[in-house]
Amino acid sequence: MSRAAGNRPVLAVGVHVVFEGRTWQVVGLQGQQVRLLDEQGTAVTLLAAYLFAAGDFALAGAAAAAPVPQWGMFATVPLREQERALAWQRHIREVETGLPDAAADGGRAPRAEYDPATRTLAQRELAKAQELTALGFGSVARTTVQRMRLEYRKQGLWGLVDHRTTRTHSPTGRTDERVVVAVLEAMRRQRGRSKGTVKGLRQLTAQVLEERHGPGVVKVPAQATFYRLAAVLADPAERPGSPARTASKPARPYRPTRVLRPGEQVMLDTTRLDIFAVFDNGTTGRPELTIALDVASRSILATVLRPAATKAVDAALLLAEMATPHPVRPTWPQVLEMSRAPVPYDLLVDADDRLRGMAARPVAVPETVVVDRGRVFVSEAFLAAAETLGISVQPAPPRQPAAKGPVERTFGSINSLFCQHVAGHTGSNPVRRGPRAETEALWTVAQLQDLLDQWITTEWQNRPHEGLRHPSMPAVALSPNEMWGALLGICGHLPLPLSRADYVELLPVCWKPITERGIRIDHRTYDHHALNPHRGQPSGIAAQRGRWEVHHNPHDQRQVWVRLPDGQFTAVPWIHAEYIDQPLADDLWQHLKTVVERRGSREQHEADLAQALDDLLFKVRTGQASARERHLTARQAPTSLPHDLTPGPGQGMAQGQVHPRPTADGGGAAGPGGQHDEPGQIRRPAAGDELAGPPHPGTGAQHGDADLVQRSAPDAGSAGSAHAEPGRPGNVGQAPKLPTEAQAGPAQPHTVPSQSSREAGSEATGAGWPGEDSLDDMSADEDDGEDLDGQGAWPEEEAGAAFALYDARKEAELW
Repeated sequence: MSRAAGNRPVLAVGVHVVFEGRTWQVVGLQGQQVRLLDEQGTAVTLLAAYLFAAGDFALAGAAAAAPVPQWGMFATVPLREQERALAWQRHIREVETGLPDAAADGGRAPRAEYDPATRTLAQRELAKAQELTALGFGSVARTTVQRMRLEYRKQGLWGLVDHRTTRTHSPTGRTDERVVVAVLEAMRRQRGRSKGTVKGLRQLTAQVLEERHGPGVVKVPAQATFYRLAAVLADPAERPGSPARTASKPARPYRPTRVLRPGEQVMLDTTRLDIFAVFDNGTTGRPELTIALDVASRSILATVLRPAATKAVDAALLLAEMATPHPVRPTWPQVLEMSRAPVPYDLLVDADDRLRGMAARPVAVPETVVVDRGRVFVSEAFLAAAETLGISVQPAPPRQPAAKGPVERTFGSINSLFCQHVAGHTGSNPVRRGPRAETEALWTVAQLQDLLDQWITTEWQNRPHEGLRHPSMPAVALSPNEMWGALLGICGHLPLPLSRADYVELLPVCWKPITERGIRIDHRTYDHHALNPHRGQPSGIAAQRGRWEVHHNPHDQRQVWVRLPDGQFTAVPWIHAEYIDQPLADDLWQHLKTVVERRGSREQHEADLAQALDDLLFKVRTGQASARERHLTARQAPTSLPHDLTPGPGQGMAQGQVHPRPTADGGGAAGPGGQHDEPGQIRRPAAGDELAGPPHPGTGAQHGDADLVQRSAPDAGSAGSAHAEPGRPGNVGQAPKLPTEAQAGPAQPHTVPSQSSREAGSEATGAGWPGEDSLDDMSADEDDGEDLDGQGAWPEEEAGAAFALYDARKEAELW
């Protein structure tokens, strides 16, 4: 074996090596080739790299190479022990080489007692032991010097450390291992359950010890000792007495998803807004906000603000709103238009003309939406809407908030950048809430929706985001609009125009038969003359036993949409819809069903429910309702179809156009209970009616909602006009008109006419219900396509007025 000057073995001719389990002798070296010869005379020629890379290659008789100094571990040693180890290192080097530090001492000759040329290693070790004893290292023997030298050869500097100072003590001390195992078992049994106390854990540990070792064999430690033991063994997030841990196992390392296209991944989530809003009935509360965040550009594609819990229909319409351009409000400056945004505007308009003159907010068709496992996002309505639009739904892992980190952080930014500057701010928790926060509430839900949309367009979309970087400009933080424009140059823009029928497709669906009385849903009857040719007829869909496809809005049950054989939707109103002047939500209807006792036929029961609904709304308006009733009516904010108007009852939706549907016999509309009224019995707004504005502060509609459109009451001096009942709103084209006191005598309680009274009035007067004016006389042709709840089909030029938002400051003054 040959050794270099550094005392390290090297490969040379004549050296024996171990290779492939046999011993070989190197008989030749030429360049990168090595020739080996074994004991049987077999000769092989190998590349040196192949030989060195073999797993069992080694030089026969060579000592193991010295390990790399463990400087990290050496730094954990107390300073005094570090100095002692470094001193020993100099003495060991002097014993082996004659010089304490060859590099520092240069060409100086070694001392006589340590000269390797004249003294043996044993003599040098004995001389060093005597020197160390004289220096105060204690009584040092030659064997001690020899042991330290060998440890230094094996472990380097770490071998010279006194390892009594590096011993790790057991966290459980001298506790019986059987007790430790029992405590761990007790903690395992409690994992995933509600948190208990340490005292309860001690009792459970005692039970485990009895089960495994028998009663009294192993004693449970004292209470103080057990408390220390539990604190040492328990996971920091699972310690008894600390807040409960939601995850049953440690969370995985967070790995952000890499997305490169707008809409490739969109995150949806819902939270309560840190603002008190004024609800329709004058009460205050925190509305619920649902947003859609594009991960690639950090753009907020769409938002939905609801006074109460978000429903599946809100989330379904949110999917469609992401692909719909956002209009510019009349009061917004021109700088917020799409043409001023840092995007290729001309190319966008060429690809999608809908973007012309729209707000500077991204429009993207989602490929995948990431949702939590809330019932709204896993409902059949939401999943069906996503499937209709070709969107993949990806549920986030349970109990791992980091899976939706971007959208969770966005909620925090909305609260800090927007909510705290709005009247009625609640603070992030009750401790930070002002004493008069509820009295400071100023804005309705609709106004907050408008303010939030303007803030997103103005501030959020143009605010640099530290997480948005372009590869060519990594030092510059881009805004969401800038990142969207950069990604458009790579991926382009795919428009997805949606018609009115497409929005109706996203609403929840149920399957019902069309009977002689109409469509019956949850004790409500929907009827219209457009159903005449299909009464009692099957739909032809065998899988649904001949029932018809009906779509409904849980936030407003005043009308439904039924798909007729031509494939288009037709709006069908509730027969009692004219008695309410605000949306009818499902929660309110379910409450009425629990308080109204059924008497008589189902038609009478439905009329009683309508009467109870009218009385409830009257009590809320006059301040006589209970807290529960005020809470229910405060949730009745309508859900609009994004930036569009729905046709009136009985109107189709072919390519967004209104198609009147004549009846089979040319007659009028079907009244309650399937009785067909004469053509003159359907209410029609007066010719002088105009768009009212601003709408009533109680309106909870979103921007672009058709429910923002109201009609003014006819002139008091016109023939047949009626006075509104005291305490009730004026005529809005929905509630039936009542006779004046001069005509009807003393005021009578407001009641809903029963079916028999309506029929009797029709036969006696031939002009519908008592109190209706001459404007109700119309021909069958004029009846086609009219709205039974008083809101007829609006001309296209008037429909645009519904998008104009009222002045928020004026409405605040009204409040």
